[in-house]
Amino acid sequence: MITSLYEAHYHLKILELVASVEFLSDKQKGREGMKRNRSFSLLFFLSLLVIIFVTFSTVSVEARKKNLHKRNNHKDGHSGNGHGRGSHSPRPTPTPPPYYGSQGSMFDVLSFGAKGNGVSDDSEALVAAWKGACKVAGATVKIPAQLKFLIKPVTLQGPCMPDLTLQIDGTLLAPPQISSWPTSSLFQWINFKWVQNFTIKGSGTVDGQGYYWWKSSEFYDIQKKSYSKNIPSMKPTAIRFYSSNSVTVRDIRIINSPLCHLKFDNSKGIEVDNITISSPESSPNTDGIHLQNTQDVEIKRSIIATGDDCVSIQTGCSNIHVHHINCGPGHGISLGGLGKDKSAACVSDIIVEDISMKNTLYGARIKTWQGGFGMVKNVSFSRIQVYDVMFPIMIDQYYCDKQKCKNHTSTVVISGVKFDEISGTFGIQPVHLACSTSIPCTDVDLTDIQLSPSPKYKGLQQAVCWNSYGKSQGPLLPSSIDDCLKSGGGLIKRIARSHDRVCY
Repeated sequence: MITSLYEAHYHLKILELVASVEFLSDKQKGREGMKRNRSFSLLFFLSLLVIIFVTFSTVSVEARKKNLHKRNNHKDGHSGNGHGRGSHSPRPTPTPPPYYGSQGSMFDVLSFGAKGNGVSDDSEALVAAWKGACKVAGATVKIPAQLKFLIKPVTLQGPCMPDLTLQIDGTLLAPPQISSWPTSSLFQWINFKWVQNFTIKGSGTVDGQGYYWWKSSEFYDIQKKSYSKNIPSMKPTAIRFYSSNSVTVRDIRIINSPLCHLKFDNSKGIEVDNITISSPESSPNTDGIHLQNTQDVEIKRSIIATGDDCVSIQTGCSNIHVHHINCGPGHGISLGGLGKDKSAACVSDIIVEDISMKNTLYGARIKTWQGGFGMVKNVSFSRIQVYDVMFPIMIDQYYCDKQKCKNHTSTVVISGVKFDEISGTFGIQPVHLACSTSIPCTDVDLTDIQLSPSPKYKGLQQAVCWNSYGKSQGPLLPSSIDDCLKSGGGLIKRIARSHDRVCY
């Protein structure tokens, strides 16, 4: 009924306006004659009709809305002002469910269900974030700061889209109880497999919690509340890369790994920059950075303090550059042990320079097992400062980590090794070169060596060299280094080249 009254009212208004327009039009024509033609008046009349029709339609729609609103208020039992007898507050907006996913190219593990309390298992959240980021070019998996994430052994697998980043600003914790580790996961804790163009960076920490693993005889099982002697012979590496290329690891801390802290295996194009690796001096076999079958590596500007080698370079490695490293405590920077269990060992083009070593067992070292074969060549140790290092310069071709090892005639051949500008204090012996009796070391150079006994220890002034050929020059301290190396060795070099064919 209301709608009909509105319509009748505006129909009447239209008729009145039409009449007014006709009257004005006739009056105008009488006053001005033929100055304006009839077509212009008709056009004006039609335009006015359109405006009136649009106005009427708008008002009619508003009237219908107002009528519907009144009916709804009457039905709900309250007036339009909301203060009727049956008035009530509007229904609250329902809370959306938790969102598990990414925001653009950022994949925060908290968005995938991680708790970050250091107790709950956040492994699945990390894997889910990784899988999502793996599909997006330039994506970042984020470990947020000021939180601790308990991560069980995981494999984060590629191939992924390029320029993937793992941003570690918080702390990743390994399971502390040995009994909670599956026997199938004892080789590594966090394993990266088949990744390329990948970066780990951040201000956070990767904590292997290796305290119980280091006890050689027994450990305390928290779950069983008793001591156990069943420590597995295999211990996990904290972070391992397998078959990965173009990888960068920078800025983070890796601490207290049960075994090696950072390992690269069958990989290529590696850069390690400005990281800190730390575990107690008494922790066994806790190498800082371990390289195996890996090429084109740069390790720089880092601090490494462990219970074993700061950097360990194994078979299959070539084009390795290690520089500006603070090493100690630990066992120095080592090539080997190579040739274990009569295996082939091939290492070449290694540069170690601008190193500071403090309170380490060894400094610059090459170690091989008897019975192996293959070759080590083109190795340079230079500009190394040592402080209370027991054996600053060492080649040991009789390496044995047992009480007794069998003698063998075959050996890994060593040729082209330079020790240059090595200075500081030693604890036991300045130079120890023990080369194979069957095939001596060749082209070994000792240049500008300045080593003094430490006041803390009663070290030997005498350098020991066995079956090693090369030259020594420049200022040498102690003076016994000058008579350490044999000259010549042309025939030996030809024999050594025959071993070179095994590797290259």
